[in-house]
Amino acid sequence: MDKNFQEEFTQIIKFNPPLYKQRHQFVKDLVEKYKPKKVADLGCADCSLLRMLKFCRCIEVLAGLDICADVMKEKMHTLSPLPVDYLQPSERSLTVTLHHGSVAHKDPCMLGFDLVTCIELIEHLEEPELKKFPEVVFGFMAPSIVVISTPNSEFNPLLPGVMLYRHPDHKFEWNQAQFQSWALETARCYDYSVEFTGVGQPPTGMEKAGFCTQIGVFVRKYPQTGESVQSEKHTEAVYKTVFKAVYPSLKDEKYLRNAVISEVIFTAQIIKHRLMSKHEEYGDDPERKSKFQPSMDFSFSDYLGKVVVEKNMEPFISGNEVHIPLATIFSFPKVNRLCGTFEKLCKLIAGKVTLSSDGSAVMFNIEHENEEN
Repeated sequence: MDKNFQEEFTQIIKFNPPLYKQRHQFVKDLVEKYKPKKVADLGCADCSLLRMLKFCRCIEVLAGLDICADVMKEKMHTLSPLPVDYLQPSERSLTVTLHHGSVAHKDPCMLGFDLVTCIELIEHLEEPELKKFPEVVFGFMAPSIVVISTPNSEFNPLLPGVMLYRHPDHKFEWNQAQFQSWALETARCYDYSVEFTGVGQPPTGMEKAGFCTQIGVFVRKYPQTGESVQSEKHTEAVYKTVFKAVYPSLKDEKYLRNAVISEVIFTAQIIKHRLMSKHEEYGDDPERKSKFQPSMDFSFSDYLGKVVVEKNMEPFISGNEVHIPLATIFSFPKVNRLCGTFEKLCKLIAGKVTLSSDGSAVMFNIEHENEEN
């Protein structure tokens, strides 16, 4: 490499977005492609990748592992549910767990994952740990997909200030041939295929240097057998759990009930408001008011959409009471989606919403509301 040419690029090379964001985006794109439900990040450090992945709607279980508990504990609060998560529970379930331990040790809590990420991890491992690493990840955990990223030493001459390694804790940094040789041998031993790529494009004219971060994507060739899973069930737990968060979910009946009750009341209030507006058009004739039953075509809100209601489902006003049939409320898309069946709707709101004597309609007392107003 020409020295002057090298020095020129050393001064101007800059990644946009930053390299760590490109690595995280690579993992996110992979998640969106393969839709894994259970993802583990080995060497999760400050949990920044886990924070990004918790918003991927396909993921139901997230786990992080790191040898440094202090770093995880400093940032683990960022993985906790927010108030909005309780106000608007997701339709999926999500559990996030952080473990303190070494990737050189086996623990049954790491079994059953679809995707395992090892982003800028292996270069921090001492030689004995690196030798154990393939058996732990590919042999014991045996996920469907493993993503490993590591620095490409051939790119280092282009980086300002890099003398030997990019970080003082790195035990080694491989060139492209060294990484590919290790990855291919690992894939062969554990029945995986592997494809090589990376992030951090080299400058024009320096393509031979390769990506700044080299990446191997390993895909398991054959499904894990029941025997191999069974044989590991007796492995002793060695990791210490330092954090666990279970997000509110509509799969939990407690949160589903609250969501359905809120939606039923909200929908009934809108229908009542529309009904009362029509009712007032009839003036002060009490006889006409008491028997008022409008022809219903609820296209009055983008939220509700257009719902054509059958005659026996029409809301009506009788004296000081407004009756809105549950069948009408159930016909609205969001209520229908939340409950699934009319029977489940009745079960979830039982005792929580004021109903007519026969339980077929939500009921409002106009007189009481007028007194409160």
